[in-house]
Order: sequence, then C-alpha cells, then structure tokens
Amino acid sequence: MLCDKCRKNEASVHLTQIVEGKTLKADLCKACAGESGVQDATGFSLADLLLGLGAADEIKTEGAGARCPTCGLTQTDFKRTGRLGCATCWETFAVGLATLLKAMHRGDHHIGKVPRRAAHTLVISEKLQQLSAELEKAVHAEKYEDAAVLRDQIRELEVKLRGGGDAQGVA
Repeated sequence: MLCDKCRKNEASVHLTQIVEGKTLKADLCKACAGESGVQDATGFSLADLLLGLGAADEIKTEGAGARCPTCGLTQTDFKRTGRLGCATCWETFAVGLATLLKAMHRGDHHIGKVPRRAAHTLVISEKLQQLSAELEKAVHAEKYEDAAVLRDQIRELEVKLRGGGDAQGVA
C-alpha cells in the first residue's frame, strides 16, 4: 500500500479516525509520518488528526492567534500539540475549544451515563438550577405569586437533595 501523502513509498504508519460515525484512514510512509510529527506523541499535530493531513501547515501560516496570559501558550501551539498549558488556557481558547469539543464529541454537555448513586443528585441539582433561574425572572418581572410557588418547589428539592428523597417526582 502506498503512502497517502507522497504516493511514492510503502506505507508503514496507519492512522484511523472516526468522525460522526465515518471512518477516515491515513496510510503514511516513515518519512511522511516523521514530517507530520506522528512518531513523536507530544509533537503530533491535533489539527492534522482532526482536520486532515496538512491542516497544521495551514494553521502555521495563519499566525499565532491568541496567547494565554499565564503560561504563554499560543493558539498555534495548542493546535500543534493538542495540549493546554494551564487552567487559564480554557478561558483564553474558549471559543475554539467549544467548536473543537462539539466536533469531537457531538456536543459540549455531558448527557451520557452517570453512576447510579450520582444520578439522583444530578437530576435534582439541574432542576434546582432551572427553578432558580425561573425564580429570578419571576421576581424581576414582579410576579410574586409565581415566585412563591417556585420558592416552595426549590425548598422541596433542597430537602430531597439533603435527605436523599426520591427523585421520581422531579421532571
């Protein structure tokens, strides 16, 4: 099998990526794999992996982009290595990360499995957040009767959360 990049040498490095249920494969010779940074796990280009071979080269020509004020990591560094430098990087690169995470995971909010013991708490906590937001809107709109009902619902859920009540009534 020939290398997908140079089309001259025999491919010895085989990469597989699954994006939205579709399998993408890249077969590279040793030289092209080395040029792409595949042999060095810390230098492998995340952009090449996610966006296709050659994407990292395009990113380099775009400029450094944003820079983390704490650790100095640039957008190009992140896209090349796939690693953030510190906690501030999450805020600095938030827009790009949201897009990247949605592409990789079909969303940016966890909706998968949760340990059975934590599911009860999670459901109630999410409902409490929703009711608190509604309560704030009701008070702001001076709908005090509605606010009182919401306040009572919040208190009931807080009691369930502390006492381990049944989450069945939470919708």
